[in-house]
Amino acid sequence: MAAPKIRCAIYTRKSSEEGLDQGFNSLDAQFEACAAYIASQKHEGWVLARDRFDDGGVSGGTLERPALQHLLAEIDAGRIGMVVVYKIDRLTRSLADFAKLVERLDASGCSFVSVTQAFNT
Repeated sequence: MAAPKIRCAIYTRKSSEEGLDQGFNSLDAQFEACAAYIASQKHEGWVLARDRFDDGGVSGGTLERPALQHLLAEIDAGRIGMVVVYKIDRLTRSLADFAKLVERLDASGCSFVSVTQAFNT
Protein backbone atom coordinates (compact mmCIF):
# COMPACT_ATOMS: atom_id res chain seq x y z
CA MET A 1 0.00 0.00 0.00
CA ALA A 2 1.36 3.44 -0.94
CA ALA A 3 2.17 5.97 1.74
CA PRO A 4 -0.36 8.81 2.05
CA LYS A 5 0.65 11.98 0.21
CA ILE A 6 2.27 14.71 2.29
CA ARG A 7 2.30 18.09 0.53
CA CYS A 8 5.63 19.74 1.29
CA ALA A 9 6.29 23.46 1.11
CA ILE A 10 9.80 24.84 0.86
CA TYR A 11 10.42 28.10 2.69
CA THR A 12 13.51 30.13 1.79
CA ARG A 13 14.79 33.44 3.13
CA LYS A 14 17.77 35.73 2.64
CA SER A 15 18.22 38.80 4.84
CA SER A 16 19.85 41.07 2.29
CA GLU A 17 18.91 41.83 -1.30
CA GLU A 18 22.54 41.47 -2.37
CA GLY A 19 22.81 38.95 -5.20
CA LEU A 20 19.07 38.34 -5.53
CA ASP A 21 19.13 39.75 -9.05
CA GLN A 22 21.47 36.99 -10.23
CA GLY A 23 20.12 34.20 -12.39
CA PHE A 24 20.84 31.68 -9.61
CA ASN A 25 20.91 33.07 -6.09
CA SER A 26 20.86 31.94 -2.47
CA LEU A 27 17.08 31.42 -2.50
CA ASP A 28 17.44 29.15 -5.54
CA ALA A 29 20.25 27.17 -3.88
CA GLN A 30 18.17 26.68 -0.73
CA PHE A 31 15.17 25.66 -2.83
CA GLU A 32 17.17 23.09 -4.84
CA ALA A 33 18.63 21.49 -1.70
CA CYS A 34 15.18 21.24 -0.12
CA ALA A 35 13.57 19.92 -3.34
CA ALA A 36 16.24 17.20 -3.52
CA TYR A 37 15.50 16.25 0.09
CA ILE A 38 11.78 16.05 -0.64
CA ALA A 39 12.51 13.86 -3.68
CA SER A 40 14.57 11.55 -1.44
CA GLN A 41 11.48 11.10 0.76
CA LYS A 42 9.15 10.18 -2.11
CA HIS A 43 8.82 6.67 -0.66
CA GLU A 44 7.27 8.33 2.43
CA GLY A 45 4.64 10.01 0.25
CA TRP A 46 6.30 13.45 0.17
CA VAL A 47 5.34 15.63 -2.80
CA LEU A 48 6.45 19.18 -3.53
CA ALA A 49 3.76 21.86 -3.36
CA ARG A 50 3.48 24.09 -6.43
CA ASP A 51 3.87 27.46 -4.72
CA ARG A 52 7.27 28.86 -3.80
CA PHE A 53 7.59 30.65 -0.49
CA ASP A 54 10.62 32.95 -0.88
CA ASP A 55 11.36 35.97 1.28
CA GLY A 56 14.31 37.74 -0.32
CA GLY A 57 15.79 40.75 1.43
CA VAL A 58 13.75 40.22 4.61
CA SER A 59 15.13 39.81 8.13
CA GLY A 60 14.47 36.66 10.11
CA GLY A 61 13.92 38.80 13.20
CA THR A 62 10.21 39.21 12.49
CA LEU A 63 7.39 36.88 11.48
CA GLU A 64 5.83 39.65 9.38
CA ARG A 65 7.21 38.41 6.07
CA PRO A 66 5.00 38.13 2.97
CA ALA A 67 5.97 34.59 1.91
CA LEU A 68 5.92 33.30 5.49
CA GLN A 69 2.42 34.72 6.01
CA HIS A 70 1.27 33.10 2.74
CA LEU A 71 2.78 29.79 3.88
CA LEU A 72 1.05 30.01 7.27
CA ALA A 73 -2.28 30.69 5.54
CA GLU A 74 -1.77 27.58 3.37
CA ILE A 75 -0.95 25.53 6.49
CA ASP A 76 -3.99 26.88 8.35
CA ALA A 77 -6.14 25.91 5.33
CA GLY A 78 -4.81 22.34 5.55
CA ARG A 79 -3.02 22.44 2.19
CA ILE A 80 0.50 21.87 3.54
CA GLY A 81 1.58 18.92 5.69
CA MET A 82 5.33 19.53 5.89
CA VAL A 83 7.50 22.65 5.89
CA VAL A 84 11.03 22.10 4.59
CA VAL A 85 13.83 24.60 5.18
CA TYR A 86 17.55 24.57 4.43
CA LYS A 87 18.45 25.70 7.96
CA ILE A 88 16.32 26.51 10.99
CA ASP A 89 17.46 30.15 10.98
CA ARG A 90 15.86 30.59 7.55
CA LEU A 91 12.49 30.21 9.29
CA THR A 92 13.30 32.51 12.21
CA ARG A 93 16.20 33.79 14.26
CA SER A 94 14.10 34.10 17.44
CA LEU A 95 13.71 31.12 19.76
CA ALA A 96 10.39 32.52 21.03
CA ASP A 97 9.09 32.93 17.46
CA PHE A 98 10.32 29.44 16.60
CA ALA A 99 8.35 27.99 19.51
CA LYS A 100 5.23 29.88 18.36
CA LEU A 101 5.65 28.61 14.80
CA VAL A 102 6.13 24.99 15.85
CA GLU A 103 3.05 25.23 18.09
CA ARG A 104 1.01 26.67 15.20
CA LEU A 105 2.25 23.99 12.79
CA ASP A 106 1.47 21.26 15.29
CA ALA A 107 -2.06 22.61 15.81
CA SER A 108 -2.61 22.28 12.04
CA GLY A 109 -1.11 18.80 11.82
CA CYS A 110 1.90 20.14 9.93
CA SER A 111 5.48 19.03 10.54
CA PHE A 112 8.77 20.83 10.01
CA VAL A 113 12.20 19.62 8.86
CA SER A 114 15.57 21.26 8.33
CA VAL A 115 17.59 19.50 5.61
CA THR A 116 21.05 20.46 6.92
CA GLN A 117 20.47 20.08 10.65
CA ALA A 118 19.39 17.07 12.64
CA PHE A 119 16.04 18.51 13.65
CA ASN A 120 12.48 17.78 12.66
CA THR A 121 9.06 17.73 14.26
